[in-house]
Amino acid sequence: MAPALSLRIRDATPDDAPAIARIYNQGIEDRTATLETELRSSEERAGWLASHGPRHPVLLAVDPAGAVIGWGSLNRFNPRAAYDHVADFSLFVEREVRGRGVGGALLDALEARARAVGYHKMVLAAFATNIPGTRLYERHGFGTVGTYHEQGMLDGRWVDVVIMEKLLG
Repeated sequence: MAPALSLRIRDATPDDAPAIARIYNQGIEDRTATLETELRSSEERAGWLASHGPRHPVLLAVDPAGAVIGWGSLNRFNPRAAYDHVADFSLFVEREVRGRGVGGALLDALEARARAVGYHKMVLAAFATNIPGTRLYERHGFGTVGTYHEQGMLDGRWVDVVIMEKLLG
């Protein structure tokens, strides 16, 4: 295992849209973390970033040189008021630094922010084949609540998606 990286976590700004798009596009290309298939532009990610408010922050992992090496976001789970205390989240790490603590640091920061803004639960959907990701979530106290079998099709193959959750209260 590679040594952990020195990094800091900060809130994203509009200037970070190109870095967010670059890292997200790696996840799309790798076919390991999202059912998205079309690469995203900096402009599209800028609009996405602008749609996130205080209850749905986008956090960045930044290396000592100031380069963005990962990002995570709290996302609306469902627009119904009954779900206002449940946050879905996204987590993406630069290819070259995966397995070096970036995802864990981002997940810790997302969880702390979720508690601070009043969420009761965090949920996620991960590819059943994303073993490093599901192990990370398990280490952070997330439990599997089910599997969506053949949830999406990527490159002509059906993909199963594991649903996980963690109560914050």
